[in-house]
Amino acid sequence: MDLDGTLLKSDVLYESVLALLSKNPLYLFLLPFWLWRGKAALKHEIASRVELDAATLPYDERLVDMLRTTPTRPRVLCTATNGKYATAIAEHLGVFDLVLASDESRNLSGRRKADLLVERFGEKAFDYAGNEECDLKVWERSRAAWVVNASGSLAERASRVSRLDQHLPGSRGGMKTWVKALRIHQWLKNLLVFVPLLASHRFLEAGAIVPTLVAFLAFGLCASGVYVLNDLLDLPSDRAHPRKRKRPFAAGSLPLIHGLAAAPLLTLAGFALALWVGWEFALVLLGYYAMTLAYSLRLKRVVMVDVVLLAGLYTIRIIGGAAALSTALSFWLLAFSMFLFLSLAMLKRYTELAIMLASGQEKASGRGYVVEDLPLIQSLGAASGYCAVLVFALYINSPESMELYRRPQILWLICPMLLYWISRVWVKAHRGLMDDDPVVFAVTDRMSQVVIALCGLMILGAI
Repeated sequence: MDLDGTLLKSDVLYESVLALLSKNPLYLFLLPFWLWRGKAALKHEIASRVELDAATLPYDERLVDMLRTTPTRPRVLCTATNGKYATAIAEHLGVFDLVLASDESRNLSGRRKADLLVERFGEKAFDYAGNEECDLKVWERSRAAWVVNASGSLAERASRVSRLDQHLPGSRGGMKTWVKALRIHQWLKNLLVFVPLLASHRFLEAGAIVPTLVAFLAFGLCASGVYVLNDLLDLPSDRAHPRKRKRPFAAGSLPLIHGLAAAPLLTLAGFALALWVGWEFALVLLGYYAMTLAYSLRLKRVVMVDVVLLAGLYTIRIIGGAAALSTALSFWLLAFSMFLFLSLAMLKRYTELAIMLASGQEKASGRGYVVEDLPLIQSLGAASGYCAVLVFALYINSPESMELYRRPQILWLICPMLLYWISRVWVKAHRGLMDDDPVVFAVTDRMSQVVIALCGLMILGAI
């Protein structure tokens, strides 16, 4: 039985490369030199530096169940994966009698794999399960072919060179899976780019609406590119999470190579739109991308730095909206958003830790927090939210407010609504009823929608 794409709904080479880059991104510059010495040498060099947890990898349970119930012996794992990983996987599953895999000098695929199997078991004396076109070389010399997670056309070609015993097609990730992988619902956060448009009362100007809409789309494409990259680099910790393990790349619903192609393409498309808006906005988007990349690669593991950076990532969207309009930033708006989004970032971490506590874990995987931090995070997050309301209250009597609003006293009605909403989300989090993304919760929760609508009416009334 083959491993990559057959028994495993992923590819160990890509898994190990991503684990290596997550460990140290500078290894990217060594990969071409290792590959120049051959694919086997590349796999060996990576395996000598990176461990993979065989227990968390996404297996095709149909084949695992078949291997556990079939009396056929011997059962051989024959794969181009490096022997270190193949052996660990075989030991974890406990269903194989023999492991044949690549070593430092030999990449065991295609004709090499066929020759080795014939040498061990004889011509037409073994059945072989595979999933790629290169496996046709093996099926030509096998007694029977099992075509797994592959198209009907490959199964038809396999039937011409061997007896087709099994064809187990895989479920390919369609548009719905890609929408989930790109996290289109997270584009709701990019609505923050419209805040400067609304705050400056320019929401009726077509010349202001168009660049803001393009800025929204640019942030969305760039964010999706980062989400894909983050999911690829965060596979081990995602698979240890009760909900995140269902993400398309962690679950094996989408090939990792597709994600490696999509991430840069989405990012480049976002920057192309940003340049159309203007170089100031493009610089802001570049800053957003650099901050997000730093967060994904390292800073999300640093306690408190991660939540401050998350708050900054929310706030920089507002800065981007101002840059798209070429309008000056308001001190009050920046201060309000930083405190508010720090509270929501703390809320996100609090919810994740609460889930860890409920599942009996003591430490958040891939994070620097432990469940004992819950009370501290709760107090810091609630305090930050109330500070945001204080900033808004001070803004009401400021000269800037007097210039923009004819009846600024109406804005005082927003303060109790904000206090209610912030208190409510923290109570729901304390009771374990909060979505682990508070911004998405704020947009989809009915009571939050009512609060947002009432705040909007108060602002219109003040104008």
